[in-house]
Amino acid sequence: MDTTYSSNQDFGSCTGCCKAVCGRDRACRAMGHLFHEVCFTCSVCSKKLSGKPFYTVSGRIYCEDDFLYSGVHPSPEVCHSCGNLITDMVLQAHGKSYHPSCFCCVVCRQSLEGQPFSVDSDSRVYCVSDYHKVRAPVCAACREPILPTEGSTESIRVVSCDRSYHVECYSSEVDLI
Repeated sequence: MDTTYSSNQDFGSCTGCCKAVCGRDRACRAMGHLFHEVCFTCSVCSKKLSGKPFYTVSGRIYCEDDFLYSGVHPSPEVCHSCGNLITDMVLQAHGKSYHPSCFCCVVCRQSLEGQPFSVDSDSRVYCVSDYHKVRAPVCAACREPILPTEGSTESIRVVSCDRSYHVECYSSEVDLI
């Protein structure tokens, strides 16, 4: 530390207010420019930014909140499920963006990140098991849903006269002679 330092020493002009930055002033450097600490603020809310994360767009300085939520963020991703901005990891599925924690089955709420899933005509997301339970066709003979056999993700059905049947129900329901 230099003890010959003068409190009136001029370090240059503040980029914010264009006044001299002297040794007695609290100052900071950002983006290669010198600022008084009181002048280095968010251009939206005037929050002091010295020592805090900040962003610049077109020469204007923003605190993290205003950058993300005031419309200056270059390409905000909005979660299809909750409607909030996605500020960290984006999970994209079926042409839509999600928070990883929001990408879950509409029935059981199980996370589907990295899991097989199905989507209905209204863009609702299901785990494969619940999709089959909720959206499965009903057998015209026994009135039970036509579900995949255990260990499979596909179901087999017979469609006749616009009616669906389990394979075993169709053979006993219809007289083949």
